[in-house]
Amino acid sequence: MKMILALFLSSAYLLAQSSGFSERDARYRLQAEDKIEVQYRYTPEYNAAVSVQPDGFVSLPLIGAVKLSGLTTDEATSAIRGKASDKLNDPEVLVLLKEYVKPYFVIAGEVGHPGRIDLHGDVSLVEAIALGGGFKDSSHRKQVILLRKSSAEQAQVSVIDVRKLMSPGGIKEDITVHSGDMVVVPRNTLSKIEPFIRLTQSGLYGAAVFAAFGL
Repeated sequence: MKMILALFLSSAYLLAQSSGFSERDARYRLQAEDKIEVQYRYTPEYNAAVSVQPDGFVSLPLIGAVKLSGLTTDEATSAIRGKASDKLNDPEVLVLLKEYVKPYFVIAGEVGHPGRIDLHGDVSLVEAIALGGGFKDSSHRKQVILLRKSSAEQAQVSVIDVRKLMSPGGIKEDITVHSGDMVVVPRNTLSKIEPFIRLTQSGLYGAAVFAAFGL
């Protein structure tokens, strides 16, 4: 059993390094309360300024409701253009981000000050834990959880050995925290974790983590 757990944790750590967790220039993805402006080049009568609703949808003239939460502005442009193409011939659409939710991350579990923390500039995982008050004596530093949205309905989960990142040889492998990330520091050894979870089934996905880890 210990061998299986060790192999799983090793593969999860590699997943974190190879699948975008170390990416420092990720494109911003729309979320609830963001305000956007949709412009049609040749049919400005369909232009609109709207806010992304809590369910991730916006309501637009001509095409009605379309889900944009979790998309970049380029992806949102493609989604709107696709629906508008049913009624317009080759529409040219531009989506502009006018206001956005202040960047933040959430840290939970065995840290001094768990909660939501504003994100200013580049913050590494080690720095994020320090901003959350640092590890408690009960923290399991070798199995820290990082959750990151990979789509509008799914989050990627990775188990990371932060103790290794804090060593002289591992600091260069530290991971940049992105807006909307959740860091969970467990108390006990993890027995099972899925590499991806569905946000629609977990209620902002924090509850599913606590249930899975017994926190």
